[in-house]
Amino acid sequence: MNTHPYLRAFLAGAFVPTLLLPVMLTGFIVSRLVFEVPFPIERGLVFPMALVPCLWAIWNMLWLGSHERTHLPVGLHGTLLPLLLMPAGATLATCLGILTIGTHGVTWFQNLYVPYAWIAPLFLAALAGYYLAWKYIVGYVNRVLGIA
Repeated sequence: MNTHPYLRAFLAGAFVPTLLLPVMLTGFIVSRLVFEVPFPIERGLVFPMALVPCLWAIWNMLWLGSHERTHLPVGLHGTLLPLLLMPAGATLATCLGILTIGTHGVTWFQNLYVPYAWIAPLFLAALAGYYLAWKYIVGYVNRVLGIA
């Protein structure tokens, strides 16, 4: 009997972003329509909402396929994902005109300025969040589905 471990790994990886992205979308809609945030958040939101669950799922499949050789814990493997996503996202946002890189910081949507001194702590917080989500949530779903 074929148990389809990669299909289960795909579903386990897509679980977390599929649950969190609608909550984030609600927050963005409330900030845009209720609090009248002056910049178009939706321009930078639609593409990641379609892409991130698939990337998490494929990343979990990659972990399953490489775990026999690398013995890398799922939390540490998940922490490596933002090291690929953030530079790729910044490059895409720059190409689409959503992000402007300046000498002392970046500007989102020609309105929101973020100094470079804030980017490093935000990046470290994202790494910590990814580590915790992958270790506790994706790892748990992997165990429930019998692939960990």
